[in-house]
Amino acid sequence: MTTETAARHATRRPSLKDYSLPALRSLFKERGWPAYRADQLATWLYSNDVDEPDRMTNLPAAMRSELDRDFELRVLDVVETQRSADGTQKLLLAAFDGARVEAVLIPEERRNTLCVSTQVGCPLTCSFCATGALGFTRNLSTGEIVDQVLQAMRRMEPGSALTNLVFMGMGEPLLNLPAVSEAIRILTDPKAFALAPRRITVSTSGVLPQIRPLLEVAPIHLAVSLHATTDEVRDVLVPLNQRYPIAELLETLREEPRIHRRRPVFFEYTLMEGVNDSVEDARRLPGLLDGIPSKVNIIPMNPHQDAPYRPPAPEVVNRFTAILHAAGVRVTLRRDRGRDIDAACGQLANRPTAIPVATATALEAQR
Repeated sequence: MTTETAARHATRRPSLKDYSLPALRSLFKERGWPAYRADQLATWLYSNDVDEPDRMTNLPAAMRSELDRDFELRVLDVVETQRSADGTQKLLLAAFDGARVEAVLIPEERRNTLCVSTQVGCPLTCSFCATGALGFTRNLSTGEIVDQVLQAMRRMEPGSALTNLVFMGMGEPLLNLPAVSEAIRILTDPKAFALAPRRITVSTSGVLPQIRPLLEVAPIHLAVSLHATTDEVRDVLVPLNQRYPIAELLETLREEPRIHRRRPVFFEYTLMEGVNDSVEDARRLPGLLDGIPSKVNIIPMNPHQDAPYRPPAPEVVNRFTAILHAAGVRVTLRRDRGRDIDAACGQLANRPTAIPVATATALEAQR
């Protein structure tokens, strides 16, 4: 924990970034301030990325003084940033209590995608995932989720914009649904980030009771971490399957009307050598997904020190994908991004830096 973070922890106040715009207007009304002042504050926080009340020049001086006295506007500190050979950036961020999470910024020719975390660690202990090996510490607040976006945007190339946001970092988003829902409301609000809901994807391992409440928040994309075609295998890879087995998971999706009115469900399928990559698995998968508008993302296993699994040989990956294609499944082979800095799918674990790092101080000096 930095000295500054420790000082903030000692006098922790409510964070204004924990409030969606409607909630922020209600807060201002309780204090006797007009609602439009909340909109002005949101513009400063999110559009202008200003978290110092003294710089919010269109707010009355007395209001700025109260905001500075009673609320927290700064949320996360960037401890370090790693940059992959492919341009991917991984941010290690510290919260007020010293808890650390990671966010990954993936630049591409026509878009910039940010992968955000929702929990410190993860309670699901998926056997192929480095985050699961950490165990679970706590949920992130709405402000801690939103501030990952602001911190990443500061480190984007000049003139570029954030186009896509995925809740696929550390943690299970649907086990922190209140904070995730409020974050989505902020991210999509025209007076805040103004991201289109279709640009947001939330990934889940299958917390069934929370799927419908999530889809009621906004017409976002849903991604489901499937990774197996039998309960016997998925029970090991994704232990949550012992509570919500494959048939129950898929039937829930099949019966959800919002899915049929929207875009397809993205099914994430991480291929592991000799575990779930057989011809039989490939032939079984299309039948399982029957009746669900879907697209399958094939992800060759990204190795890390906490998992005993390995990626299949390229010819096995190609064979698996070809069988799905032949069965009429919409399938994409996910390209590795950031593997050399442990930023790829399943690798986030807050590990010490293994390559040269630009510190937060140095990055701020470059702005």
